[in-house]
Amino acid sequence: MNIKSTLLALSLCISSTAFADGIAAVKNFNENIKSFAGDFSQTIKNAKKTTTSQGTFAVLRPGFFKWTYHKPDEQLIVGDGNSVWLYDKELAQVTQRKQQAVLGSSPAAILSDKAALDSNFTLKNDGEKDGLSFVIATPKTPDSEYKQIRLGFSDNNTLKEMQLQDSFGNQTHIVFSNVKNNPDLPKKDFQFTPPDGVDVVREDE
Repeated sequence: MNIKSTLLALSLCISSTAFADGIAAVKNFNENIKSFAGDFSQTIKNAKKTTTSQGTFAVLRPGFFKWTYHKPDEQLIVGDGNSVWLYDKELAQVTQRKQQAVLGSSPAAILSDKAALDSNFTLKNDGEKDGLSFVIATPKTPDSEYKQIRLGFSDNNTLKEMQLQDSFGNQTHIVFSNVKNNPDLPKKDFQFTPPDGVDVVREDE
């Protein structure tokens, strides 16, 4: 092998190793991404059935997020920095809970709080697949609802996938698309007022 071929092989090896470093991808994501928004497709599997839903999302760090489910049922989950609101349009019901109590070691905490990964999770690189660098986040608290969360990043600090395993045996796969990093998202977009005529359950009272 000549010198040029050796240098090329070495550079490709270094590039591949760096790109497959999921922990580095997480750190880059936390350092550079203050907000992000786009579309998502979510599939939940358990021993009995598989369900798929689609919608849009927006996150403003720290502490603000909105998940809008369009199909098959219309639901809205909003974190306004103090409370998490869940609005089920079909049931005409809104549930309000304290955000700090809800997030903990949840996927929403990872997305909306830069400090959550270091404080609540142990991180482990999980290689590269389909052009994404993966990392596994395992909750430090044994009583967490989730056993592990697997995150997949592209090489431009874009979160593309989340794979969740919870303590009930459910497996959730979320694929993000049309993602925009650092869009202008005003805080007022994350405020929620229950619609007239719906039942409001306040679990933080």
